[in-house]
Amino acid sequence: MRSQKKMRLIREIILYSVLTLFSVIFLVPLFWMISTSLKPESQVMTVPVQWLPKPPQWRNYIDAVKAFPFFRYFWNTSFLAILNVVGTLFSASLVAYSFSKLRWKGRNQLFYITIATMFIPSQVLIIPTYLIFSKLGWINTYLPLVVPAFCGGGAFNIFLLRQFFVSIPDELLEAARIDGASEFRIYSQIVLPLSKPVLFTVSIFTLLFSWNDFFGPLLYLHDPSKWTLAVGLRSFQQQYTTTWNLLMAASTLTALPLIIIYFIFQKSITSGFALSGSGK
Repeated sequence: MRSQKKMRLIREIILYSVLTLFSVIFLVPLFWMISTSLKPESQVMTVPVQWLPKPPQWRNYIDAVKAFPFFRYFWNTSFLAILNVVGTLFSASLVAYSFSKLRWKGRNQLFYITIATMFIPSQVLIIPTYLIFSKLGWINTYLPLVVPAFCGGGAFNIFLLRQFFVSIPDELLEAARIDGASEFRIYSQIVLPLSKPVLFTVSIFTLLFSWNDFFGPLLYLHDPSKWTLAVGLRSFQQQYTTTWNLLMAASTLTALPLIIIYFIFQKSITSGFALSGSGK
């Protein structure tokens, strides 16, 4: 008995040591970003690396905000992120409900095809997608960055929601049908309220993707006044020089909302994934 407890203790020590090591490795870039954001320019590229700024230059954040239209880009990014979250939650949940709770011919086959699209490299679709949006006259507008969210919401989100919806008892829905409830009413008043954890998880991941998206706005938005924060950060990188301390200060301000959201709602995110994995 003692030997079993001793072995379990050793395994836990090894496990937590490995996890701590990987945590430190992943946190080093974040620490370097924040540290560099507070350094004077003369301390950025010193050898060996100077990890702590002496003294901290808090004015770098003010200079970074003034160096480019931060608040304009922040509004553009927030606007796109909110629309993408709303569109993804609405369209992906509708598709997932159809795949999980409605019976129709070819349902499973179409679901497998939808999942298979996740294996198609996004680079393959860049040119045909751009040509379609160009023919529609959507270039230099927000439509290419928003409309796809309202047209299915992505195969991964559909899969995640479908797995959770499958775990909802069919008897509950059948009782509502017997009482005369329409499918949309069942979907909106029964299924969605029961699916808050996974809906929250999908919304967080959609927010993260939209907020950090660089390639989409770079490809479709030509007017600098419509740029997002991810694209606007390029203004700190010139042809021959880069103002690294101001770039890191602006990057820290850009990442700060996502970091705050994650630490506040991390339990909801992990629970959403855990519950989604229980689907059939």
